[in-house]
Amino acid sequence: MAVGKRLGAGVAVAQLPLGEALADDRAVVDALVLAREARQESLGALHKEGRTRGPIHRCDGQEAVGVAATAALETGDKVATTHRGHAVYIGKGMAMRPVVAEILGRATGACGGRAGHMLIADAEKGVIGGNAIVGAGIPAATGMALSMQILGNGNVAMCIFGDGAAQTGICHEAMNMAGLWKLPVVFVLEHNQFGLTVPSDIQSPVEDLSIRAAGYAMPAEIVDGNDAVAVYRAVSGMVERARRGEGPGMVECKTYRIEGFSTSDMGGYQKPEDIAGWKARDPLRVSRTVLLGKVGEAELAAIEAAAKAEVAMEFENALSDPMPEFSIDEADRTS
Repeated sequence: MAVGKRLGAGVAVAQLPLGEALADDRAVVDALVLAREARQESLGALHKEGRTRGPIHRCDGQEAVGVAATAALETGDKVATTHRGHAVYIGKGMAMRPVVAEILGRATGACGGRAGHMLIADAEKGVIGGNAIVGAGIPAATGMALSMQILGNGNVAMCIFGDGAAQTGICHEAMNMAGLWKLPVVFVLEHNQFGLTVPSDIQSPVEDLSIRAAGYAMPAEIVDGNDAVAVYRAVSGMVERARRGEGPGMVECKTYRIEGFSTSDMGGYQKPEDIAGWKARDPLRVSRTVLLGKVGEAELAAIEAAAKAEVAMEFENALSDPMPEFSIDEADRTS
């Protein structure tokens, strides 16, 4: 198990054993800042300038889920995520440069500039990618878990999905299969209170969606999705259980989508007091408070400055990278 950690200004992200990394929380804060800066300060600004292709789905305030949940995985484990999965990419160990370049459609991107920000993948890192179809990552992860079970390789699949996706039929079908066959898959529900512009309480008659897990004979746990350590502890327990062959598990992470559904969202449907309340419990603030008493303000500031500098550098580099070149196969041309 590993999580990305910065070893100092100008040094590339390395991998540390998760127990060591979470013991001092530095890696968590670093990864959270990387995810936040990439989404909010950089992508949001570039979109306003008209320099990105299409809308951007931001995850401001939700970064603890993607970072901490994937920290519980090993390199050989696989994860499928949503259309706002940038924290998952960073948490699973992808370097910032190919992620940023892919979002900007450059040839140096993780997928050669062909995937866009919703479909980034890195097979070597176990990142199967995001998905533009709501809920489609759920059966994909379940299928990967079946393959892992048949191969007997001891790996675990994970699916990170939202409360909107939890209402889809394929979610229930996949969970039923997983429970029936005791597949090594962990369902991580990133409950951000909205499906597109529709509040969760209008989509579901129950507040805690994870109670459904009991119907598929799988354990479930509800945690504060803005507390990275709480998310890690809950998810890691489910991951190790699945790895032992004891079947699937579910973790419901209660969080909040601070920004709109995407950068094309005009807003107006979220209560200002709700946004203010959740901003006061921002995952960066929560982790920072925990770490402040351990390492002090100076080191925290250095961690944050290094992460911001890395993001700025990688965006600058990616913006100067070439666009991909496409060619038409002659056989296709004549067919």
